[in-house]
Amino acid sequence: MTLTFGTAGVRAPLGPGPDRMNDRTVTLVATALARYLREREPSGSTVIVGGDARHGSARFVDVAAAVLAAEGLVVVVPGAPVPTPVVAAAVRARGAVAGLMVTASHNPATDNGMKVFGRGGAQIVPPTDTGIERHLRAAAREGVAAPAARGTGVRVDPTLVDDYVASVIAGLPSPARPPRVALTPVHGVGGEICRRVLAGIGVRDVTMVGDQAAPDPDFPTVDSPNPERAATTARLLRLAEEIDADVAIALDPDADRCAVGFRAPGGRWRMLDGDDTGAVLADHLLREPLPGSAGPGGAGVAPVVASTIVSSRLPSLLVPARGGRHVETLTGFKWLVRAGEPLRYAYEEAIGHCVLPDVVADKDGISAAGAWCAMVGSGGPPVGARLDALAREFGAHLRRNEPLALGAGSDPSTALARAADRLSSTGTVTLLDGTPGFRVDVAGARAVVRPSGTEPLLKTYVEAWTPPDPSRADVHDAARRLDALAGAVAAATRP
Repeated sequence: MTLTFGTAGVRAPLGPGPDRMNDRTVTLVATALARYLREREPSGSTVIVGGDARHGSARFVDVAAAVLAAEGLVVVVPGAPVPTPVVAAAVRARGAVAGLMVTASHNPATDNGMKVFGRGGAQIVPPTDTGIERHLRAAAREGVAAPAARGTGVRVDPTLVDDYVASVIAGLPSPARPPRVALTPVHGVGGEICRRVLAGIGVRDVTMVGDQAAPDPDFPTVDSPNPERAATTARLLRLAEEIDADVAIALDPDADRCAVGFRAPGGRWRMLDGDDTGAVLADHLLREPLPGSAGPGGAGVAPVVASTIVSSRLPSLLVPARGGRHVETLTGFKWLVRAGEPLRYAYEEAIGHCVLPDVVADKDGISAAGAWCAMVGSGGPPVGARLDALAREFGAHLRRNEPLALGAGSDPSTALARAADRLSSTGTVTLLDGTPGFRVDVAGARAVVRPSGTEPLLKTYVEAWTPPDPSRADVHDAARRLDALAGAVAAATRP
């Protein structure tokens, strides 16, 4: 079976065969994209193609570039491994009709993939994805062959990186008190470019985790290159303690996501989850807009802050209180960056942040790292105090996001329907609008359950909250509600 083209592209293990990443499948995807563009764009239109440092990425960039050039498109490549945000930014800045990024993000070392951006540098949405999928099936039937060489229509332009760095620096403020930073790119391609951006805003005291600083497609020091996992950021937090850092930052391997750590009260370093980071950044960016965040709109137009249906409910309280308009979207930055104008900030709970939508209309870990460092160095309250202040004003929000594995051969749709039926006696069950899944609401807590698009499991997002200015008893009660609802959801998903 040929790889299915999703709303962002394809992702699969490397290897031979029609359902793996190899020269043939890359050729098919690039052919499908080229034919789709040829139907809609004039000959000679520009497409940006880049890749990270994973196994196969350099080869796949060459294959995809040759295919697109053979179809009459002008292909611009950076000539070296780059973060995903560089490609997204270049599509927007160079007026390209599309971008193609070879990456599997934070997947295991055995995987690779391809992500597609449309005009403006945002990830594609329907009906573009279905149009490309139609051409993909046709190309597979025809048995299109991989080109032998890159071709004459491919132009190497290393200034794509320089332009990205300059644009991000221009959009960020310089902190009054530049923080000391511990940084890890987790063996990915974002380390030196992030260091350049931070230096550009005056943050020069940056130390990288030594054995994770250089790109390495085997990710040798971690079981998973996903910075959401505690084991992945353990070296980072040790470094932050050793150098007495003010900020700890972890990028994922293609640098489109960013996790941050801070010294908690009591002196212990810990990582924030995506929702805590999102709440702190939303609060700060609504109070102190970035230089590059003006956007369209005008006087009296409320800035938009967007989060998704599986993110915390806290932004729905915080954003209106700061004069903004909160918009909740389906999961994925393809929807978040289209939430409304003027978009001030968008985030997802999986540590994705868009702080400069006029530069990168997608998640960007490097600009998010810069915005976080600028905030920490602004002279305002410490991160722990910011979190405490939000809890006093809007209540404490406790979360537990867990995947629940299904039995062998289980149908996710059947499991989802069974779980919804079982939970109807626990609370109010509402089907999600526009995507498979449901939400169950009980007094002081809620859960969202949806199927994974890539694995035989259901993803669950459970949250409970307290009244404003919570007492210890309030927090204890919220924790009890969280445990009870999480347990009910887990029981409901069992065969």
